[in-house]
Amino acid sequence: MDFRPDSHPDWDVAVIGAGIGGLVTATQLAAKGARVLVLERYLIPGGSGGYFERSGYRFDVGASMIFGFGQQGTTNLLTRALAAVNQSLETIPDPVQVHYHLPGGLNVRIHREYEQFLAELSDRFPHERSGIRRFYDQCWGVFNCLNAIELLSLEELGYVARVFWEHPLACLGLARWLPVNVGQVARRHIRDPDLLRFIDMECYCWSVMPADRTPMINAGMVFSDRHYGGVNYPKGGVGQIATALATGLEKAGGTIRYRSRVTQVLTQSGQACGLQLASGETIQARRIVSNATRWDTFDRLFRQPLPASEIRWRQRYQPSPSFISLHLGIRAEALPPATDCHHILLEAWPQMEAPEATLFVSIPTLLDPDLAPPGRHIIHAFTPSWMADWQDLNSREYQAKKQAVANAMVRRLEELIPGLEDAIDFREVGTPRTHRRFLGRLDGTYGPIPLGTPRGLLGMPFNRTAVPGLYCVGDSTFPGQGLNAVAFSGFACAHRIAADLGF
Repeated sequence: MDFRPDSHPDWDVAVIGAGIGGLVTATQLAAKGARVLVLERYLIPGGSGGYFERSGYRFDVGASMIFGFGQQGTTNLLTRALAAVNQSLETIPDPVQVHYHLPGGLNVRIHREYEQFLAELSDRFPHERSGIRRFYDQCWGVFNCLNAIELLSLEELGYVARVFWEHPLACLGLARWLPVNVGQVARRHIRDPDLLRFIDMECYCWSVMPADRTPMINAGMVFSDRHYGGVNYPKGGVGQIATALATGLEKAGGTIRYRSRVTQVLTQSGQACGLQLASGETIQARRIVSNATRWDTFDRLFRQPLPASEIRWRQRYQPSPSFISLHLGIRAEALPPATDCHHILLEAWPQMEAPEATLFVSIPTLLDPDLAPPGRHIIHAFTPSWMADWQDLNSREYQAKKQAVANAMVRRLEELIPGLEDAIDFREVGTPRTHRRFLGRLDGTYGPIPLGTPRGLLGMPFNRTAVPGLYCVGDSTFPGQGLNAVAFSGFACAHRIAADLGF
């Protein structure tokens, strides 16, 4: 739709969606003095980093394994994003990032303390002891390059020149790893097929891809930051991150409006300059940011022919699966002593990428008991699932399938918590249809995955799009999925826009 905007719009920047990427973009710009408006279709901020409350329980919508709350270096992006608008959160350190329960009785804990983790993994694979250290130390090399520089927009040439001048070795190191995937590096150091499969799972648990299709730069961040800044759970739940950012945005002079669903990006002479809401209201701004996925942005909101750059990107990437989420409230005495907060279960290696095979488990009340009523715990179990398996079911079929899948998940969870079924006093099930409905994301996806073997991170687009004035932020932009990664995209997007607008 082409229309004539006012010569002096009320807003410098309008952001579609109050997910973490959108909120970081908005808060960074508001802190620089920009007039920023965030439009959120739901009742609260956060998106897949949000929460919901039922029967005295506060459940996280998505994962609760949170990076980015460290207190040193430059990769602590959630800490830095909150500080930019004078906000902070109390966090609780998790001594074990994840406890793996894998085929062949392979049980491994990822301890916060690096040497303790290496010792445990090496005890499982003593013949690979030196290769294990060489591989994970190489990940540290990538992380140290990232952690030496301020992480902003690689599209802003002045920033790139300054960072290269200040940290030439770190920049050259990162350039070396940009086209590289984890599997290439792992096989230089490791031969044992089960250990290589373990590294596949190390990647799959956050990228939804095995090692051969996971960028080395992303792995360097995750495999090292869990021992550097650590995994830290925000007191009050993951939803507190978005809530604090929204509070900081408003205190910095920005505005956030809920129940405001954007239906169209408006343009004049091919440049994005406004938004139309479901109510019929139009919003005008000098720049538009979409925190929707790239598919939703260009298929639902931008009613023009698909730009050639987006066509090329779709030839390389597809939406990842969504998830079936099982939210349980259970009696506390059912948990075995010394249970860890996060677990991953898989019974057969060939099934790792299959729907409903890898089971992710979070018990956040082991870190923050106040999320549940006294004497109770929360269990959030989730497993990948494709919309195609849920799309054409009628109401009766849909409910029956939900309950059958949930029952199967409970039976698998009894490996961790014997007698779990009898300890449940609350149960709610979400499917890809649930995620699509409440998050407004194509097929409930949690981001892009490569169609083939990518060249590291080189295929991921930055924040600017082919449409002047329109930017994307979030998990379908560089560097990809995860709360800390989308916070990175928010820093980069805000930096690029601030340079474009002269802030």
